[in-house]
Amino acid sequence: MIKKEMIAMLLAGGQGSRLGVLTEKVAKPAVSFGGKYRIIDFPLSNCINSGVDTVGVLTQYQPLRLNTHIGIGIPWDLDRNVGGVTILSPYEKSESSEWYTGTANAIYQNLAYMETYNPEYVLILSGDHIYKMDYEVMLDYHKANKADVTIACMPVPMEEASRFGIMITDGSGKITEFEEKPEHPRSNLASMGIYIFSWPVLREALIKLKDQPGCDFGKHILPYCRDNEKRLFAYEFNGYWKDVGTLGSYWEANMELIDIIPEFNLYEEFWKIYTKGDVIRPQYISSDAVVERSLISEGAEIYGEVYNSVIGADVTIQEGAVIRDSIIMKHTVIGKNAVIDKAIIAEHVQVGDNVQIGVGEEAPNVLKPAVYSFGIATIGERAVIPDGVKIGKNTAISGETTLEDYPNGELVSGGAIVKDGE
Repeated sequence: MIKKEMIAMLLAGGQGSRLGVLTEKVAKPAVSFGGKYRIIDFPLSNCINSGVDTVGVLTQYQPLRLNTHIGIGIPWDLDRNVGGVTILSPYEKSESSEWYTGTANAIYQNLAYMETYNPEYVLILSGDHIYKMDYEVMLDYHKANKADVTIACMPVPMEEASRFGIMITDGSGKITEFEEKPEHPRSNLASMGIYIFSWPVLREALIKLKDQPGCDFGKHILPYCRDNEKRLFAYEFNGYWKDVGTLGSYWEANMELIDIIPEFNLYEEFWKIYTKGDVIRPQYISSDAVVERSLISEGAEIYGEVYNSVIGADVTIQEGAVIRDSIIMKHTVIGKNAVIDKAIIAEHVQVGDNVQIGVGEEAPNVLKPAVYSFGIATIGERAVIPDGVKIGKNTAISGETTLEDYPNGELVSGGAIVKDGE
């Protein structure tokens, strides 16, 4: 039997519904980030930088782009004869067939995969966070404390603590209690959803709770371990970590990359972020173009003006166009004299000439006010925006739109045109 000290199970099946039209055709971990990356590149790069060379990636929702991106794991040096990266989708079993119904249920359904490696430890990760972490240091902490479960935690502002699973610890870091999204939190140490389990402990908990509907780590596995007197420890992490689960946090995390001294540095030699690189031509910036404080990816052609923005690979910004405070993903074309303020524009979008995006006063979105907020205009993958239209703030557009979709040539703030059944 193959023996691995620690293997990673990366949960990447999330729909990411709070990202609205951005995840209509693609799973959240496969959404573009920082121009040339996808969100899943960060935990995958952390694995290989930490010496974890066996990673099971659990996919479910819209897995095609994710599967194609990961392939056999070459960019992350995870194309191994033994171990490497393996895509784990739900599959038909002889007695039943079921989707993954919770985070722990997804891991339970892949018990056979984990048993193949008979690891000493299993690292559980989420595929939708932006951060750099050395999991080897966390493993050393787990061993030093003779822990059964170690939970990566970080201090959050007390007023935000009720959004998280909160850990209460004694002086040694041992967890004495935890509360799932408490109304009146007694601590500000929040779980990051990153766990190291000693394999026998995880295996026992998964098997014991296999019939629990929607079996989840925070709600079921951790309470089971606590109630059975396992040793639970909090590993405090003080680096940069961002859950890019909302349009606001996703936009902010991208904008932080272009700070003069970015809090999250993509340029460190010793901790590289790897991604699947398309074989693509160099970027081109014309003599009339203006580019200030922006990330411009390879293959982009800039003929207009770009300020404080993140521009993906193979994007064309035509003459006279002005882009401010925006994220424009791969293979998108921005037409002549278009003016774009604070927008997130997904991949393969066609924006017509003389279009204005992000105009007017803010108004709550008619479709999903909690999702389409933050003053951002959001345009989904492969959308087509006709020439000359105006689009307000907190708006959402998906699918191929025509002039008939815009009364008086305008989609007012808070409006939505969703063609693809979002």
